[in-house]
Order: sequence, then structure tokens, then C-alpha cells
Amino acid sequence: MQKTYTYPEFAYRCSDEQHLGTVKRHPVVVIGAGPIGLTQALDCAAYGIPVVVLDDNNTVSIGSRAVCYAKRPLEIWDRLGVAERMVEKGVSWKVGKVFFKDELAYSFDLLPEPAHKMPAMINLQQYYLEEYMVEACNASPLVDLRWKHKLLAIQQKDDHAVLTVQTPDGVFTMEATWVIAADGANSDTRKMVDGQFTGQFFQDRFLIADVVMKADFPTERWFWFDPPFYSRQGKPTSVLLHKQSDNVWRIDFQLGWDSDPDEEKKPENVIPRIQAMLGPDAQFELEWVSVYQFACRRIDNFRYGRVLFTGDAAHQVSPFGARGANTGVQDVDNLTWKLKLVLAGRAPEALIDSYHAERAYAADDNLKNSTRSTDFITPKSRGSLRYRDAVLELAKTEAFARPLVNSGRLSMPTPYLASPLNTPDTDAFAGQMRPGTNCADAPVEVKGQRSWLLKHLGGSFVLLAFGDAPAESIEVNGVLTRVLHVGRDLHDIDGLVAERYDAQPGTVYLIRPDQHVAARWRTFEAERATDALRRCLAA
Repeated sequence: MQKTYTYPEFAYRCSDEQHLGTVKRHPVVVIGAGPIGLTQALDCAAYGIPVVVLDDNNTVSIGSRAVCYAKRPLEIWDRLGVAERMVEKGVSWKVGKVFFKDELAYSFDLLPEPAHKMPAMINLQQYYLEEYMVEACNASPLVDLRWKHKLLAIQQKDDHAVLTVQTPDGVFTMEATWVIAADGANSDTRKMVDGQFTGQFFQDRFLIADVVMKADFPTERWFWFDPPFYSRQGKPTSVLLHKQSDNVWRIDFQLGWDSDPDEEKKPENVIPRIQAMLGPDAQFELEWVSVYQFACRRIDNFRYGRVLFTGDAAHQVSPFGARGANTGVQDVDNLTWKLKLVLAGRAPEALIDSYHAERAYAADDNLKNSTRSTDFITPKSRGSLRYRDAVLELAKTEAFARPLVNSGRLSMPTPYLASPLNTPDTDAFAGQMRPGTNCADAPVEVKGQRSWLLKHLGGSFVLLAFGDAPAESIEVNGVLTRVLHVGRDLHDIDGLVAERYDAQPGTVYLIRPDQHVAARWRTFEAERATDALRRCLAA
């Protein structure tokens, strides 16, 4: 059915180490070349880490799959040099509308404040995302993409792992100081280390139909509860509609647990549903159809010896809220700078353990929100259904009920408020930029050119100083901070940096390499800034 995209086929190559029969140790080997594995490769390259990526396939993901990408992952990809192309190709949006039967019950704005470089959300088929990242990886001398390489076994040692890999030319052995498993919810790597992956499966099914059509619908996310055009004999129903690139529209239909997935995917069963939704005169073509069941699960520990888990290999959530890939990208962002410092001998392996502390906390937050969304969308009891319907009716006229409407709370970054790397506030601050929170963007001017704050953060530790704060570079174990003065090195052209960071002259923030706040003070003192940096290194 696919008509709008031609799938590339990437060439298999026999590596020198396999050809020569030598066993080579690599700093990092990534398992899986999906969105998370490719992001991991690009982030490793950005930090100067040579990385090998193994994938048992030789093309991008089949079907649109994950399509919604949120502001924070886009900011991370922007740091890696691939976001602008994604935004250009994708469909940007920020408004969502929720309908109950045939009436608007609630609408929301994901980015009500102005002046951010990245949009609140884009819709872009996953195969484009992967294609762009493959091209970026191929352009990097530090990334070695190896297609048709299947991991068969892992043997863990104290300071490395031994990988047995199958290729079209046979089986060979390679070594890695660190292995990053990004091989999805059914991760073979997780099974090899006997990782425990527990949680809840939901007994419901949904149909995804990607439809090619020219329509006048606005570029918004529309979600219906019990729509008049779709009925399941008195059972609760839901339908989701939003636009992707190439005039492809994603439509999700709730099917119910008793549905037959093979029957539901047949065009003769899909097309009448879409026709009833769009009207008898609508012209469209099916692009891709899939039926899915979902779960909310996570691994018990993101680290198993020399193996680290990211993305769906570490956690799986329902698709409501677009939390899967978006969360996985933030896993990568959290992990790579820690790997860099540990590989360089500038931080102990305890810093790697903070990856679990921070990202398991974020995963639990996502699982909680995803489960709540699922319970609201697919009520399993008469009481739950009555609650859902009452909230939707009240939301039409009563403001207090609108936050209770849950058609999939959309992906937002989870602040690491309880992180062991944070230095707690000792001075009074207002606003959202607490230690553990990802930095807010804002427009700035640098050397007469308009720019963005986040462009100048990330990749290293930064002391962000406001006004005449006497901030100076500090050092712990050879790790140096950059000093960035707002008012000298860059100018807060609209006053939004000071507003978003509740800054006054003398204020100083310590920013981590992943653009998260580590500490903040109203006045700079080298001793306490050094202590905060030491804490952030787990030293």
C-alpha cells in the first residue's frame, strides 16, 4: 500500500576485524539502528566517542510508526544538527481539540508562550526521521553503521563485554567497553542479560490507518470520544486524527480486545470506517495499516554490568501522549556525557549509575501518565465510564473539569528533582528552572546576530552568569567549566532569558552538558560552585 515513500536499502559490508579475524575492542557498541540507536550514535560522535552500531536489518522502519516528536527531543536533535531538516519536512502543531460525541469538549495549547526556536510538536513519519539520521551518521568519521549484523550473545567481563555477531559472511567476535541496547521493546539484548521487564499489558486493540488525502482540516490534533461516525454496539470508542508529511493523515480507531487483528487490517474493513468518518465523497488511499496492543513496562535496572538500556528496550508505554521515542531520545541525552567522562577517566563509574537514578525516575513518571491516559480512554468498568463521560460533559462549560480530560497527556520532559547530581537551592528563586530541570530556550544576540540560548549550552559544563557576576571557570578532575556571561558574551534581546531563569545581576547557574540545571546561586562563590561540579561528577 505504501505509495509516498521508497525504502532505501543500505549496503552490508564485512568489517576489517571480521575479515582479518582480529578481535577489536570498541569504546561503545550500540545495538539497534532505530531512532534511539541512531540518536545515540550521533550523540557519541558529538562528544568525540567512536561508536559502532549493529542492526540485523538494512533499511529504515516500515510504516510511519512513531510520528509525534516533542519540543525537548527536537532541541536535542538540534544540538546534533538534524532537527532543522526534520522540522522543515514535518508538520508543526501545538493545538489539540477533544470532542465528545459531536461537540467540542476541550482544547489545549502545548506552547502558549512565544519565542522558542523549536515548535511544540511536529508530526513526521519515522522512516524520514531515521533516513535523515542515517545520512548524518554516514557523514561522521566516528560512526560505523553495520547493517545485517545480528547480536547472538554477550559475555560480560569486569571492564568490557564480548559480543558474538552473525553476518552474511559468518560469525565473528568483537569487544566493547560499553554496550548500549537500543533494540526495542522485544529486546534480545535484554533477554541475554536476563533483564527483568515488568508492568501491565492492556487488553485493548487499536487500528492505525495512514491515509493519503488532500483535506482542509487544520494542522491540529483531533481526538473524539464516542464519535457519531463510529460505533461499537454501545461500547466506548475513540478516534484520533492528525496530519503527517506528504498529505498523509494518521487515523486511530479503538477496536476493543475481542477484535480479530487480521480481519481488522483488511482494506474492505478499514475503508468503510474511514468513509463514515470523512463522508461519502471523500477521496483517499490507504498508505499503511497496523493493529497494536500496548503495555506499560520498564526494566528493573537501566544498567546490567557493561550493558546500558535505552528507549523501548528500557521502557514501553502506550502510544497515547507520544511518550515512547520522545522519552528514548532523552535517555540518550542523559547518558552520553556521562559515558564520555567515565571513558576519559574524569569521573567514576558511579556517574553511570546516576543514569538509572534519573531515567528510571522519568520512566516511572511516563508510565504513570500513560496508564492514566489509557484508563481514561479505555474505561474498563461502569464507574470509570461514568466518570469519563461526566468529565467530558462538564469540560464543555466548566474550566475546573478541563484538566481532568485525558486523551493522552502529551510528552513533556520529567525534571530530575530528586537526582543525586543536583545541588539543592540555598537562595530564593521563582519559576521553573530548578536543579534537575532542562533549560528553557530564549532568543539572544551574539556578535550582532540573532541566536538562541540553547545553541550556546550543551556539550560541556557551563556557568551561565548574569550581569556583572564575577564567575570564573572551575575545575574538578580535569573537567573545566565554560563561563557564559549574559550581557557580555550574549545579549538578552527581549528580556526572556532573565524572565525564564528568574535572574538578576549576580545570578549564576551551573548547567550540565545535557542542558539541565545542576545548581544556581544569587552570587558566585568558587568553593561552592566547585562542590556542585564535584557532586555532578559523582566524584
